[in-house]
Formats: sequence, C-alpha cells, structure tokens
Amino acid sequence: MPCPNKSLSQVSKTLLALTFLGLIFHFNGFSQTQSTIPYFTYGKGLGITSPDSLFQLNIRFRMQNRLGLRTKSESNLDISEVEARIRRLRLRFDGFVYTKKLNYVIQLAFTRSDMDYDDTGFPNVVRDAMVLYNFNKHFTIGLGQTKLPGNRQRVNSSGDLQLPDRSIVNSTFNIDRDFGLQLYYNNSISSLYYVLRGAISSGEGRNFNSSDRGLAYTGRIEFLPLGTFTNNGDYFEGDLARESKPKVSLGLSYSNNQNAIRTGGQLGKFLFAPRDIQTYMADFLFKYNGWAFASEFIKRNANDPITVNDAGEQRHVYVGHGENYQGSYLFKNNFEVIGRYSRVKPDEDLIEIEEIVEQYTLGFTKYLRGHRVKLQSELTYENNNWLNDTEDTGSYIVRFQIEFGI
Repeated sequence: MPCPNKSLSQVSKTLLALTFLGLIFHFNGFSQTQSTIPYFTYGKGLGITSPDSLFQLNIRFRMQNRLGLRTKSESNLDISEVEARIRRLRLRFDGFVYTKKLNYVIQLAFTRSDMDYDDTGFPNVVRDAMVLYNFNKHFTIGLGQTKLPGNRQRVNSSGDLQLPDRSIVNSTFNIDRDFGLQLYYNNSISSLYYVLRGAISSGEGRNFNSSDRGLAYTGRIEFLPLGTFTNNGDYFEGDLARESKPKVSLGLSYSNNQNAIRTGGQLGKFLFAPRDIQTYMADFLFKYNGWAFASEFIKRNANDPITVNDAGEQRHVYVGHGENYQGSYLFKNNFEVIGRYSRVKPDEDLIEIEEIVEQYTLGFTKYLRGHRVKLQSELTYENNNWLNDTEDTGSYIVRFQIEFGI
C-alpha cells in the first residue's frame, strides 16, 4: 500500500504550485490593467502622462472679463464709450512626446479682439503652435508660430500683467507673433547671467501662407548682473516672489522686417505697397522686497512710410518712438498699487496723420492666487495732442477686470 503521508505531500506540493501560478497570473493581469491608466498631476493646469512616460499633455485655460468706460473729455465726464466684453479666452496645451527633450506648445484664442479679425478678415484662432527641442539646459531650438523675442512687456504673458492690459507703447510698436525658426540660449560668465534669443521668420504675422516678399530677422539679449530672478520673475510683472535681494535685468532687441505688407510689420492692416521696417527696443527691470520698476523705449523706422492706392487712399507704417515707465509695490496681503506713464510720438513724416498720445495710469490689483486668479482695476488719464496744433484733448478711462484661469 502507498504511504498516506507521501500522497498527502504530493497533493500539497501540487496545490502550492497551482496557487503560485494563479497568483502570478493574477498580479500580471492586475499590473497590465494598471499600466493602461495614465498619471494625473495638478500643478500649472491639468497634467496627463502616459503609462510608459513617452507622452505628456498639460491643459490650461484662462479668461479675462472686462468692464470699462471712457469719458467724452477731461471736462465733460459723460460716457462716450463703454467696454463690456471677454477680452481674452484662451486654451493652452503643452508637454513632450517620446522624450522630455522634444516639447510642444499650442495656444488657441476664441474672442474677436484676440483673433485679429478686424485686420485680417478671418477668425485667426491659432496663436501658438511650436515644436521645441531642448539640447540641454542652456540651448533650445524651435520651429513654428509663437511670440518673437521683442520688447519685455510683449514677451510677458498677457495673463501675467499687473494692469488690465499692456501699454500704448506696446500696442503701437510691438512685433507680436510670427512663424519661423527660433533659437534660445542662456548661460553665465562668472556671476553675470545672460539670455540670447534669435528668430528668422516670415514677417507676415500669424497664420499667413508662404510668400517671397522677404523675411524678418529678430534678435534679443538680456543681462542679469545680480543673478537670476526667483521663479522666473523677470517674465511676470510685479514682485510676487518678494525678492530677498535686488534683481536687475537689461534687455535689447532689434527686428528687421523686409518687404513688410502690414502697417505694423506682423500686425495691422495691409499696406498698399511693401516697406522695410526696423524696430529698436530697450528695456529695464528691477525687483526687490515687493517693489518693482520696469521701463521700455521703442523706436520704429521705415523709409517712405506712407503708401497710397490708385483711389488715393493712404495707409502708413507708424514711424516714431514710445516710452513706458511702470512702478509698483505689493503689500503682504497681496494687494498691489501700480503707477504707469506711457507716451507715443510719431515722426515728422506723420505729423498730419498721427497725434502724440500720453497716458497716466493708477492701478490696483488684488491677487487671490497669484496671476492665475486676480482682480484688476485702473484709472487712466489720456492726453492727445497734434504736433501741428496747440490744443490738447484729454479723457478719462476706467477699467475693471477679472482674470481667472488654471
């Protein structure tokens, strides 16, 4: 007769083996199920990373809801204009594909003023569509459509402004966005940090078909003699980081747009004949312990800036210069007081067409969650003066805006 203990031992071993195999299949199936679930992060927007970490998508949105009014004159306070609109409504996607070195940025706009509709005649939804490759922490190359390396206030996001909008200097002279090749390089020589940016672009602005009218060449250099800013504080307005030591940035930019076909180069209505446009930009930024001061100077040149069609209609490149000075203090309760002075002046070629414009602005901002959620207001006095006339005309502008986003 067989030994009962031996049979029992064989049965036990068989059951143990089957149990072990079952557990292997169970955990293998469980791990496969788990591997199909993406990873979610909640920092700057909603982040989604694929299980194999070969793809990442970050989703953000923001909107600016604005109320404003303008008086008929400085002495007649009757309302001449009411502004009640969604100033900006944008959706942004960014992340990487296959490797963290290969990045992309997409930004879409959905309001009329944000789509350049009045100048182009079609809804220009795409603001940014850029593919970037990071060779290392110092050097990046990108191809696509995005902001050119122009003046500091334009390089800053419109969601990172202290006041409801940028200055009249920026709106008159900035070079905005274009499609092309861009290079970014940052490094330091001893304790002197610097940033180099360059672009070769179409010169036609956002979402235009290819042409042989000429290219635009843009370059920018920034010097940071006292070290880098906290949390990239040189790219948002106000000292929200409360720099513990003084920080300074000096910036110089130059753009040469050859055979430009729009009044502002990459922006504006279409000229009746192409013109070469040169834009020179210089800016300064200081931040320390809640205090912030920024200034800009921009000069634009173009030979024979006035163009005329067969019917005698005129369109011109705004040649002249502008200056902007902006200072602020952020209290510890995240309430900020801002003052700004801006001035644009045309060259003598436009003395009969354009006027000198000055703005004096006092603003108040309450940050609820940094620049992502904030309440903004401003009171502006605007003075308009023709170069060939001694009579000034002024008016008051009041604005209130809610910035809301993730």
